Amino acid sequence: MPRHLSRAPLQPEALAAAVTATDRGGMTSFVGRVRDHQDGEAVLRLEYSAYEPMAERECAAIVAEAESRWPVRVALGHRLGRLEIGDVAVVVVAASAHRGPAFEACRYVIEEVKRRVPIWKQETYRDGTVAWVDPTRTAGSAVAGTDCGAVR
Repeated sequence: MPRHLSRAPLQPEALAAAVTATDRGGMTSFVGRVRDHQDGEAVLRLEYSAYEPMAERECAAIVAEAESRWPVRVALGHRLGRLEIGDVAVVVVAASAHRGPAFEACRYVIEEVKRRVPIWKQETYRDGTVAWVDPTRTAGSAVAGTDCGAVR
């Protein structure tokens, strides 16, 4: 079973190569990068953590579901650990004979990863405060935060 979680930088090209084949003319990808803001706050960096065995199983299940629903091959990678602004946090690549299934499967995988995989995000803001962010919320709103006793 391929590993979906990585503490090393993700390589979108390598994930694309993993699903490339001569019978797959349509390929689509989603690359999520760390942005410099969240809900009006200036973000300095973030950190992803997970219960890895459970998160790996859920990632594998989501990829298998997509590959059973559409005629596609899917590659998925998600970073763990400390990431800086601009770092690649998540990559999904879907390849199929045609673009439609590739687009649908790619969208399905990223939405299900955000909804189901137990990966937690903690953001550090430029003002020094820290907050945990709920990845299932559309805006990704902070849910709690502390830094040396300061609550966000």
